[in-house]
Amino acid sequence: MGDAARLAVSLLTVVPVRAGRMDSDTARGAMRLAPLVGAGVGLAAGLVLLSSLVVGIPSLVAGVLGVGTLALLTRGLHLDGLADTADGLGCYGDPSRALAVMKASDVGPFGVVTLLLVGVAQVACLTAVTETRAVLPILLLPAVGAATGRAAVTWACRVGVPSARPTGLGALVAGTLSPTAVGLTTVVLVVGAAVATGVGGPTVLRGPLAVAAGLAVGWALVRHCVRRFGGITGDVLGAACELATTAALIVLVIQPWSLSLPLTR
Repeated sequence: MGDAARLAVSLLTVVPVRAGRMDSDTARGAMRLAPLVGAGVGLAAGLVLLSSLVVGIPSLVAGVLGVGTLALLTRGLHLDGLADTADGLGCYGDPSRALAVMKASDVGPFGVVTLLLVGVAQVACLTAVTETRAVLPILLLPAVGAATGRAAVTWACRVGVPSARPTGLGALVAGTLSPTAVGLTTVVLVVGAAVATGVGGPTVLRGPLAVAAGLAVGWALVRHCVRRFGGITGDVLGAACELATTAALIVLVIQPWSLSLPLTR
């Protein structure tokens, strides 16, 4: 395993892998590999969903276990970043004040509410996936969602996006990826998502649509955080990952419209 792969696994999962070199070149490679690491995390959550279904665990409980697996395999790091970013965005004050709030060890009301809403949304989505009672969707759809979330991190590390702090994860990875590198990574993800939803999901187009929705939400958050904080931090990357994952999962489980409204009384 190369230095970039080790760093990607070390930063994005709980797997005990030594990071090796920690420089801009390694960080660049690690951020390009982030969606692949995410796919592996999502596949593990899919295996938990499938195992739960096999032993007769109800779909809702399986959804909770699936989200718990995603949190466990990432040390809850992205969720912590989501809560801190929500508190920072909800803070009144200049960027330095917001960054200080984000660095504090406690979680404020904005963070609690955001964690609750995102957690419930992810549980509901994985519950819906489990209720398909089909092996391939259960395995592949969480992988598409988790890979999209990590692709949002890749997008956040493109050239032109500054770091809000001179040190930390944000400073290590900010601005390391060229638009070409981000574009190629995105193309690979879109193709993989199309294949996944083609063979194990609603339709071929559902995967690319989920990726597009997740990246749009993640990028909107990153742009807002750059305006609010002056750049990105590790917390912002975690928040972008969680929101993009949630948006992608929602698109993946949308059912065809079945609402019938009477035209007359």
